[in-house]
Amino acid sequence: MFIGHFAVGFAAKRLLPRTSLATLFAAVQLADTLWPIFVAVGIERVRIAPGDTPFTPLEFISYPYSHSLVALAAWGVLFGVLYAMRMHRGLRAVVIITALVLSHWLLDFITHRPDMPIVPGGAKYGLGLWYSIPTTIVVESAMFIVSVWIYTRATRARDAIGRWAFAVLVALLVIFYVGNILGGAPPSVEAIWIAGLAGATLLLGLSGWADSHRESAQ
Repeated sequence: MFIGHFAVGFAAKRLLPRTSLATLFAAVQLADTLWPIFVAVGIERVRIAPGDTPFTPLEFISYPYSHSLVALAAWGVLFGVLYAMRMHRGLRAVVIITALVLSHWLLDFITHRPDMPIVPGGAKYGLGLWYSIPTTIVVESAMFIVSVWIYTRATRARDAIGRWAFAVLVALLVIFYVGNILGGAPPSVEAIWIAGLAGATLLLGLSGWADSHRESAQ
């Protein structure tokens, strides 16, 4: 899942209106931000295997530290606690941030074939939504549309940047999603982790900038 994860981040703005959208995106995408780093250093493995599932040409051989449920729970608590300490938030913020990090595992469990571990080295699970391209697109697109609507109801632009940077962010997410579907197999594993880190940097920076020019509509 791709824009489905960002959809959760957009929708979470209603729960944490004072939290930057960049932080919400960082939480829901923490697994996919850690993953290219772990692939780059060789402690997690992916293989380019067109046809492994109809939706993606990648076979996720091993990602116990970025994508197992137990590891993400630990990362989520750490993220939540550090955020609460830095921003002087309470337990509620810790719980919500942790839940956002864990949401990544749940959505991947729904979409992936059985390659999602609960504990590192343990059995792997997955419902395999990716075996149907049309169903995957319908589900993710519906999540994304609803979540963007929730975000626009929870916030309003303070100036032109708040309007247009937000529009660019939404457009980029859609372009990246379409590119993932139509772009074919990447040329190398190195290209995967480089693109992953570059994309994360761009989207987090743009989301933080756009959100800083918006305010709560409540």
